[in-house]
Amino acid sequence: MRRMNLLASLAVGALVLAGCSSSTDTSEEAEQPAVSVPSPISTADGQGLADAITEDAVVGHLEELERIASENNGNRAAGTSGYDASVDYVQGKLEAAGFEVETPEFEFDQFAADTQLLSAGDQQVSVAALQYSPSTPEDGITARVVVAPADDSPGCEATDYDGLDLAGAIVVVDRGVCPFSAKQTIAADLGAAAVVVVNNEPGPLDGSTLGGADVAKIPTGGVSQEDGPIVAAAPELTLTLDTETTTTKSRNIIAQTKTGDTSNVVVAGAHLDSVPEGPGINDNGTGTAAVLESALQLGAEPDITNAVRFTFWGAEELGLVGSVKYVEGLSDEDKANIALYLNFDMIGSHNAGYLTYDGDDSDKVGAPAGPAGSDAIERVFVERLQQEGIAADGTDFDGRSDYGPFIEVGIPAGGVFTGADEEKTPEQAEKWGGTAGETFDQNYHTAEDTLANVDREALAENASAVGFGIGTYAQSVEGPNGVPVGAARTEARAEK
Repeated sequence: MRRMNLLASLAVGALVLAGCSSSTDTSEEAEQPAVSVPSPISTADGQGLADAITEDAVVGHLEELERIASENNGNRAAGTSGYDASVDYVQGKLEAAGFEVETPEFEFDQFAADTQLLSAGDQQVSVAALQYSPSTPEDGITARVVVAPADDSPGCEATDYDGLDLAGAIVVVDRGVCPFSAKQTIAADLGAAAVVVVNNEPGPLDGSTLGGADVAKIPTGGVSQEDGPIVAAAPELTLTLDTETTTTKSRNIIAQTKTGDTSNVVVAGAHLDSVPEGPGINDNGTGTAAVLESALQLGAEPDITNAVRFTFWGAEELGLVGSVKYVEGLSDEDKANIALYLNFDMIGSHNAGYLTYDGDDSDKVGAPAGPAGSDAIERVFVERLQQEGIAADGTDFDGRSDYGPFIEVGIPAGGVFTGADEEKTPEQAEKWGGTAGETFDQNYHTAEDTLANVDREALAENASAVGFGIGTYAQSVEGPNGVPVGAARTEARAEK
């Protein structure tokens, strides 16, 4: 990444704030590489911190996370030694930089599946139980098939099944748009006995979750895109699942600057865990690395207006558990003192898009606009990418990442994202490169989510944008690209 002199850095940071008219302690220390050396220029503003985030430093963190996974059964999933080692690594780096670090524990449900069988007549079809799916009876469930009509949001609304009788049926529905929990809840409420979700990209549907045992209502399995036509055409299916959910513990990581106004805290977060199926280097080593490097470059005692709280969430892949537990544990005063939340999840996808969370709902897709101030956060990231010659698209607040619990309590949120299992359109391929008709990350939730499959250019651009957003709001949460403060914040959140 290029560097700018201090005066230029301050000038560009001021430009963005003015707006540009666009829409626990650990028992054992992990091996620590050399501590990142803070930039000699000011990192206490948007452009200064952006310029201090180098690709080499971010990749260095990814190399360590990949090493940890390779030494711990190939993953860094919550409840595993790989996750514990990841916590040790991030905590060690932060403490070496002078931060006081907390690693609060929380409980979560851990899922295991033994029997996973699906048959369409005499034909056996490979099926994977979605995490937290209940078991079927020992002999399975045999029932007629009801296929959810194909539309822009398959099985995401009860009206999708108008005119169809789901009572006692096995519903076959395509993956996409809304969480798996929503698809199975809607089908269950309409009387379905079970759900089979068909992948919307080549390959099996692995590493998918219903979000928690408390929301899992009926047995739910997933099949590959290739097997989708088989299950959809079958007059009846037999699904047999033997599953178990047990309670275990994991940890978040919290580190806050020792300087800055603690009544206007800027929270920046990324989930640290991977799925059990792979090392999780893009999902979400990339977000973790960018937030971590931003913390190291900003430092524990920077000359900033607003305190910055760096957060690394556990068990996101099991239903945003770490961030949900954190927000649930905040007092009303604690929540009122958070000015905004910046979320960074997957910022180096192989077939990368350049996406910013649609805070103002200008795309009119899916969820409504975020809490007051989310539109301004979107503008900050859109304008930053514009400065780099990149025209960003919006991405819906679809509830699939850790911004979810924050916006639920009225805290404005935003961030950048390079895409997961959605397909890149021809228009997007034309302006960003890459391959139209393929998903943004074909390695999503697989063993191939490795450093070799991270788009380095997208990683560099977005890691810099992470620093820019954090640095910008560390200096001011007011102005045209600001968020509600004081009485305006109280009023806005009361409406929420």
